[in-house]
Amino acid sequence: MTAAAELLEPEEDGEGSWALVKASQNGDTAAFGRLYERYHDVVFRYIVYRMGDRGTAEDLTHETFLRALRRINSVTYQGRDIGAWFVTIARNLVFDQVKSSRHRLESTTDNIVDIAPPTTEGPEQLVLEGAARDALLRAIDMLNPDQRECIVLRFLNGLSVAETAVKMDRNEGAVKALQHRAVKRLAQLMPDGVR
Repeated sequence: MTAAAELLEPEEDGEGSWALVKASQNGDTAAFGRLYERYHDVVFRYIVYRMGDRGTAEDLTHETFLRALRRINSVTYQGRDIGAWFVTIARNLVFDQVKSSRHRLESTTDNIVDIAPPTTEGPEQLVLEGAARDALLRAIDMLNPDQRECIVLRFLNGLSVAETAVKMDRNEGAVKALQHRAVKRLAQLMPDGVR
């Protein structure tokens, strides 16, 4: 089998994700249970990050797998891990939840503080850094939802382009282009004295 053919065909081993999907499509509920065990944490962490609330994340994670179970017969192999499909369902549920509850997706200052290097500067420097951080958060909030998600995943969560592509259900080239546009837009939104 050629390398290209291997990329185009699902895994054939008994515990491969696509083998479990096929078994689930044939009515094997235990196979879907193994998919649930394999991908539950990934989906839950994604939703917790997006929603910021563990209770809501638990509800949406269960709803994600309930929808996946109902639609398992509609999924076909497309060259990706089945986890991308679960995350796509979760992403759509998060967007529906945000729209229905008017819940604002915000990056908290805690995320930026955690990744900021410790400073030994004086109080003036701390005030300037705080102002810059606040300006950056306001600018991130003004991005469109896709740009905001890309910036948060790439720079606040530290995900690679490939990991971001999976989370956003896009290819790597699209993520790079989206990141470029988002950074360019952030530069326009940031006040002159802060850039």
